[in-house]
Amino acid sequence: MLSEIFKAYDVRGIYGKSLTDEIAYRIGKAFVSFLKCKDVVVGYDMRTSSPKLAAYFMKGANEQGANAIDIGMVSTDVVYFASGSMKKAAVMFTASHNPGNYNGIKFCRKGAVPINYDTGLKNIMLITEKSAHKNKPGYKTNFIGKYGKIIKKNILGEYAKHSRRFISSGKLRKLKIAADAGNGMAGKMIPLVYKSLNAEIVPLYFELDGAFPNHPADPSKYENLKDLQNAVMREKCDFGMAFDGDADRIFFVDEKGSIINSSLISAMIAKHILLRHKNEKVVYNLICSRIVPETVKKYHGKAVIERVGHSYMKDTMGKTKAIFGCEHSAHYYFRGNYRADSGIIASVIVADIVSREKMPLSALLKEFEKYYKIEETNFEVKDKQKALESIEQHYKKLKPKSVSKLDGITFDFENWWFNVRQSNTEPLLRLNLEADSENLMNRKKKELVEMIAG
Repeated sequence: MLSEIFKAYDVRGIYGKSLTDEIAYRIGKAFVSFLKCKDVVVGYDMRTSSPKLAAYFMKGANEQGANAIDIGMVSTDVVYFASGSMKKAAVMFTASHNPGNYNGIKFCRKGAVPINYDTGLKNIMLITEKSAHKNKPGYKTNFIGKYGKIIKKNILGEYAKHSRRFISSGKLRKLKIAADAGNGMAGKMIPLVYKSLNAEIVPLYFELDGAFPNHPADPSKYENLKDLQNAVMREKCDFGMAFDGDADRIFFVDEKGSIINSSLISAMIAKHILLRHKNEKVVYNLICSRIVPETVKKYHGKAVIERVGHSYMKDTMGKTKAIFGCEHSAHYYFRGNYRADSGIIASVIVADIVSREKMPLSALLKEFEKYYKIEETNFEVKDKQKALESIEQHYKKLKPKSVSKLDGITFDFENWWFNVRQSNTEPLLRLNLEADSENLMNRKKKELVEMIAG
């Protein structure tokens, strides 16, 4: 059962079935046992099961001898901020964009350093499995000493001040911004961060509700952005922004109600950071549009490619001392934020750019609208490895400029490229493709879809 919920980057499962209170309790013990930490920061989202799972985790951590610093119901980036600023290990209870019956745990070492399957989750899983064979409720894994305690801490004021420091000008000109929280944690965070800024927020679904009564908290699915698009046009907003359930990802809509590809936002943020900080490095994942590394080079930065996944991105940002990192999935990472991703901080930076440039967001993005990119397309394939091998054999004959196996397989041709990779979280193959023209993009997408789907 544990191998079903321990994923590449986190724990994820259906509450009451694959992820239970008892498992959370044992993971709490295992986490402390593995890290040998004296304190662990614990945050949780608005899902009905989150407070209970967090309480059981904290019980396990206490019995293992660690204090649990309970920072309450927060967004994931607040947990990263707490871990970074307090230099403590931390966990966040959330299932991000998944439906309400799911839950999960994100883990990090002190300093907001992520833990993935290869750097610790496998060990935590094995320790959890070991403790599951012991029937005594008070079973202690490698622990001799006193029980820890629960320490309540409100860190939201510090977090809000920290987020506002990313506004380079110190203040915004009057802006009107529609924000769709999807009944997730952004509904609590946006009012805290924006209350002293010169912006009028038009709120959509700010009520915290883990049942997601209005639409799924998954802004990567464009059908979930319709209400935001309508609100932007109806209220004549400068732009709109939509968050996933735990608010670590953000998608944007311009003043015309058009959905913006995340690579364009990445390029715009990279440009404005590099205008103030020349010769810095920017990490981008291999699914981002070509416009991202081209923009970094144009504005005197150095672009560093990395595979998909927050733990890989943060690790490479640390090694290269990169100032900014971005993923096609709308994760934005900042060196000044302990290399962690934050949808809230990304929102503040975009608001700052629109404020300073005194231009509509659509006009600011024109510079980066050079290529035609498909939405990431998913396929359920019985034999994923066989499908990848078949694609490789076919496209190698067409003499590409380069072939990369950094993450799945990427073929780069003169006027188009594509990547096919296995999902780290679901039993799927994912296709990304970009071309110099819309016609070429559509033709190559049709060609690859037919090949993958059979």
